[in-house]
Amino acid sequence: MEERTPAEVLELVREEGCEFVDLRFCDLPGFMQHVTIPAGLLDEGHFEEGHGFDGSSVRGFQRIQESDMVLVADPATCYVDPFSARRTAVLHCFVVDPVSAESYTRDPRYVAQKAEAHLFTTGIADAAYFGPEPEFFVFDDVRFDTTANSSFYAVDSVEGAWNTGRDERPNLGYKPRTQEGYFPAPPMDHLHDLRSEMAATLEAVGIPVELHHHEGASGGQGEIGIRFATLLEMGDRLMTFKYVLKNVAWKAGKSLTFMPKPIFGDNGSGMHVHQSLWKAGEPLFFDEDGYAGLSDVARWYIGGLLAHAPAVLAFTNPTTNSYKRLVPGYEAPVNLVYSQRNRSAACRIPRAQSAPRAKRIEFRCPDSTSNPYLALAAMLLAGLDGVRRRIEPPDPVDEDLYAASPERLAQLPRVPGSLEVVLDALEADHDFLLVDDVFTPDLLETWVRYKRHHEVDALRLRPHPYEFALYYDI
Repeated sequence: MEERTPAEVLELVREEGCEFVDLRFCDLPGFMQHVTIPAGLLDEGHFEEGHGFDGSSVRGFQRIQESDMVLVADPATCYVDPFSARRTAVLHCFVVDPVSAESYTRDPRYVAQKAEAHLFTTGIADAAYFGPEPEFFVFDDVRFDTTANSSFYAVDSVEGAWNTGRDERPNLGYKPRTQEGYFPAPPMDHLHDLRSEMAATLEAVGIPVELHHHEGASGGQGEIGIRFATLLEMGDRLMTFKYVLKNVAWKAGKSLTFMPKPIFGDNGSGMHVHQSLWKAGEPLFFDEDGYAGLSDVARWYIGGLLAHAPAVLAFTNPTTNSYKRLVPGYEAPVNLVYSQRNRSAACRIPRAQSAPRAKRIEFRCPDSTSNPYLALAAMLLAGLDGVRRRIEPPDPVDEDLYAASPERLAQLPRVPGSLEVVLDALEADHDFLLVDDVFTPDLLETWVRYKRHHEVDALRLRPHPYEFALYYDI
């Protein structure tokens, strides 16, 4: 993250000829929100006193009788928006209470900032790096509706395996087969140029890209990998990443979703997260004598992640749809074990690079419906708790668990099977999140209440279309 002073941001806005400034922040569920002001009104006060907004209209924030909140711009986050018709600068903001002048405990960026501060106070490390691999689907058409007497969804893609027989005048074929989309060259990969446009746009707004490719599912699944960064910076990058990809697809007449399981019977979309700890510029996860080159610190970090995984998943996999991906049979990391190279484990140790500085662990459970600030913070706190308490993970498992017998799988711990269960786990196991007030009881209570009411109960109370196929003629 490039350090800038407010004065430097004001100069940048002038030099770039910006007519407007977009003040952006993240609500509790993880959606980007914004308010736009004329560039001429931006002054140093926006970086100190802030800009007012109605917090009661934002999901997971304030009640109506205490609605006034303030956005304080972070000068380190400025970039020029690549999509606005009028030249517009973007600034990510912190949320502040105007009465107490204190940072808002339910502001996800503030949680990320506190998590980084806590890391430094532990003495264990002074830097944590995160490298996510977000996956997504690009569709040519998406339709859905839910009413009192009906419910349906329909998605379509020109490269969907279900369209090999469609009259496309002409149908040119080259449609990736189910679970065989990883990773053929064009023309089988219909979306190569679109992903390249996404990657170029990410680079233009300051997000370094390391790769992109088609992913394993038919119907338009892809992945773009971005370079690792510290926690708060990566939270900002992921918010911008989703904004950029959705808008590039939109401009191309397509629709992009990070929904984990939009297609039945094919692979879902995850967000594997590589992570490592450093101190005084040296990596802490490497030991040439350890299993897979792991140090004690790395092994204990894994122990914390796996021990707290059911609670952590309430933030890294926070939707009912997340658990339609986390099922056996579709390369989903459902087994709470660790292993070198083995992609069937929830925690994998990449071995493609042997240098100590490349040593990291990869937590494969998360998906991109997560609020990135909260998800990254929860993983860090779980790992640090493991290091602090020297939690030993179960023995590593190097066998192919996708091909393991039911008897063998029954011996291994697994991820919970629903959002409802991980919310219960969060209520039972959250002390590791409360250290140094990184997460607060108020935030956790609000999160659980919101998820249960707006998602778990909302889905539970509605008839499902497939229930008619199962039960209508009983």
